[in-house]
Amino acid sequence: MPLPQLIPVEDFFSPPVRAAAKISPDGTRIAYLAPWQNRLNIWVENVDGTERRCVTADGDRSVHIYEWSADSRWLLYLQDNGGDENWHVYRADPDAPAGSAVDLTPFPGTRASFQLLKGRPGKVMVQLNKRTPTLMDAYELDIASGELTLLAENPGTVTNWQAGPNGDLFTSTQTADGDIELAQWNGATGTLRTIATYDGADYPLGIYPITVSPDATGLWFGSNQGSDRTRLVRLDVAGGEETEVDSHPSFDLAAQVMLPLPLILSAATGDLIGARYYGERQVIHPLDPDFAAVLENLNQINDGDIGSLSSDSTGMRWVVSFFSDRDPGVTYFYDHATGESRELFRPHPHLDPDVLAPMTPVTIPARDGLDLPSYLTLPVGIPPENLPMVLLVHGGPWARDCWYYQPEVQLLANRGYAVLQTNFRGSTGYGKAFTKAAIGEFAGKMHDDLIDAVDWAVKQGYADRDRVAIFGGSYGGYAALVGVTFTPDVFAAAIDYVGISSLANFMRTLPNVARPFLANNWHRYVGDHNDPVQEADMLARSPITRVDQIRTPLLVIQGANDSRVVQAESDNLVEALRARGVEVEYMVKSDEGHGFVNPENNIDMFHAVERFLAEHL
Repeated sequence: MPLPQLIPVEDFFSPPVRAAAKISPDGTRIAYLAPWQNRLNIWVENVDGTERRCVTADGDRSVHIYEWSADSRWLLYLQDNGGDENWHVYRADPDAPAGSAVDLTPFPGTRASFQLLKGRPGKVMVQLNKRTPTLMDAYELDIASGELTLLAENPGTVTNWQAGPNGDLFTSTQTADGDIELAQWNGATGTLRTIATYDGADYPLGIYPITVSPDATGLWFGSNQGSDRTRLVRLDVAGGEETEVDSHPSFDLAAQVMLPLPLILSAATGDLIGARYYGERQVIHPLDPDFAAVLENLNQINDGDIGSLSSDSTGMRWVVSFFSDRDPGVTYFYDHATGESRELFRPHPHLDPDVLAPMTPVTIPARDGLDLPSYLTLPVGIPPENLPMVLLVHGGPWARDCWYYQPEVQLLANRGYAVLQTNFRGSTGYGKAFTKAAIGEFAGKMHDDLIDAVDWAVKQGYADRDRVAIFGGSYGGYAALVGVTFTPDVFAAAIDYVGISSLANFMRTLPNVARPFLANNWHRYVGDHNDPVQEADMLARSPITRVDQIRTPLLVIQGANDSRVVQAESDNLVEALRARGVEVEYMVKSDEGHGFVNPENNIDMFHAVERFLAEHL
């Protein structure tokens, strides 16, 4: 088999020609993201593909999160400043493409999010920390006028507000002991009524997502109460009884960042019509006969996994995307009334799936017998023997690797590397026992799992033990640094992308809105930096205290505006290494935060990654 042609870095990391399409509730128009001045902006076209126009003009940073208003009159989106994650809510007018977007939360240094209210089409619920930097209050926003009305002040314990279709407010709150209370807000008295309490230890990232039923008598969410697996349940608002709605015999209800939301709701009624689960691949359970018929037809269109879904308010006109391991995706328009479908676009039409590498699920045994669900991607056209390999470590750590197209994986495979992605203990989606097995195991068994994965790949004959690199972002960057400080003989090269070097400093410098609510994640799994004994243990698990062990070639990549892992985490490490006379490559981008967004920065980064790995592997 001839070797595949090398695909330029730019082909993987340039902006998609189109992406993230959503049909308007009235079914007349389709919005999507497409480049304007090399940044993704919102465009709109008629449902028949005519009158295409750009309706936002942000030349600084791409737009990623947007929604149609419930009455199809406006487009709302989130934007921050250079990656600082101080999101503002903006309004764009699809009927006035020459007009300027309006910042509806124009308060410096604040962070906002929004939720559409189906029963109040011209309104949205906004969470905003304008009053107190550490707390999110709930407001009602009139989209047309921009008027903000305070609905509820955060009493100090609310981690998230959720509104029903007509504005009824519910909360997820955290007790002093870290337990999670789901409660109902009484606007007349300004108080919360607890509906049910859950053991916070079972939910390191809280209970997410919570959806209010159309009549506001129930809350839908994923629960693992009394079970190792996360099931879809309904919590009765009045009585507090939890009832199972749906479950999968072996998969958790999906609740992973970077994946579509697990609950599929009717655009017409707000009723629950489907649920997503993830094992090796995605499974969707239809919970409504009409959606079951739609889903059956959608599955005939493409054999990939269904990504984003949107429909008009009749449930007849749909826009649906599909993804797979080798295909960057394809989006279709589907008319359920006629059963007809047509392709709308491919986000990266220049990439041929046939020359990209398949991502194969594998299970790796840890040294203590725990099974580690993993994915192995082998380069096309090269015998899968004794290859240079990159161990690619996901962030979080309360997240997981999944089966889908990932440009960095495909770039590495195209350059001849095997790529191994291991869901180590602490990853979510494999039951709460698997996640909780990571408590106290930072730089311990969590890292052992990664070393066991490397040993497995070598033993199977895929990887050359002397040519293995470790590469990760965020927690994955911390894992890369642990790799070269705690096990300096294992890796021939390491890449730390926005990673943690000091666990204590990381927690001290987290964003204001995150710090009050660390009990069930960082404090439970690692420790409380305010306790000297625990801080000492955290420092013992921090790469910054073992810099003298580093002799592996290291590339460090950082965003200057990172609010989660601040630049000092990388600066301190690099300065300590250079003080020892150790050469380390360091890339800092002044207009990025926790993960690069601007395409020219991603292209620069992966050119550096490509060159660095070629030199050292």
